[in-house]
Amino acid sequence: MEQDIYDSIQRSLSQGRRLYWVLLDPDDFSLEQGAEVVREAEACGADAILVGGSLMHTDHLDIFVAALKDACKLPIILFPGDATQITRHADAVLFLSLMSGRNPNFLIGEQVKGAPHIKRHNIEPIPTAYLLIESGTVTSVEFMSNTRPIPREKPGIAALHGLAAQYMGQKLIYLEAGSGAKESVPAKMIGAVKSQVEIPVIVGGGIRDAQTCAEKLAAGADIIVTGNLLRLDDGIERMKAIAATIRSFPQ
Repeated sequence: MEQDIYDSIQRSLSQGRRLYWVLLDPDDFSLEQGAEVVREAEACGADAILVGGSLMHTDHLDIFVAALKDACKLPIILFPGDATQITRHADAVLFLSLMSGRNPNFLIGEQVKGAPHIKRHNIEPIPTAYLLIESGTVTSVEFMSNTRPIPREKPGIAALHGLAAQYMGQKLIYLEAGSGAKESVPAKMIGAVKSQVEIPVIVGGGIRDAQTCAEKLAAGADIIVTGNLLRLDDGIERMKAIAATIRSFPQ
C-alpha cells in the first residue's frame, strides 16, 4: 500500500517545516459548514484536515468526508474513535493505538475490526501511538475509552510510552489533551517525549491561540492540531494566527 501522505509529512519535516492540521468532528458540522471550514483552513495555510470524534452519532460520515474532498485540495485524514469511523473517501487514516491506557479494545480490538475496511478501500494507514494526557477535566475520549490519562506532572511516563511506541514500529506519536481540554499538553512533557524519540510528535487539545501554539512548537511539537476553536466567534481569525505562527517558526 502506498504511503503518499506519510512520505509528504516526512518530507516537510525534514525540510524544517512544522505542520498544522485542523480537526473536524462530523457531529458538530453540517455538510455546508464543514465545506466552508476546510476552505477557510486551506486559505489560512493548514496542511491537512483530520476527521473524527470520540462519540460519533451522525450518519453522514461518508458524504461529509466526500464534501470536504470536493471543497479543498488538502489531504483528508481520518482520526477515528473506533472501527466504525472509516470511509472510502479519505486519503489516509491515523491507525491509532491508545497506548497510554490499558483497555485492550483500544490497543488491538478496534484495530482488528477496522483493518479489513482500510485495506478494502485502499486507505493509507499511518500507525500512530495515541497518548492521552491529563487536561484538568474528564474528556470525551477518557470517558468513552474507559482509560486514565497520563498525569500531566509525570513527563517521564509519557516519554517512556513514546519510546516504547517507536520501538513497536509506530510512525507518529499523538500527545492529546482531549476535546474541550481545560489545559493543553505541558511543554515539559512535549520536550521529554521529543528527547526520547526520533519519530514526529503531534500535539493537540486546548490549543486556542498563537501564543500557546508557539509554546508547543518551542517544546518540540512537529505537528499542531486545533479543533474546538472553530466553535468560537473569532475561530477563523485564531486559525489564521496559529497557521502564521507555524509557518514563521524558525527551522
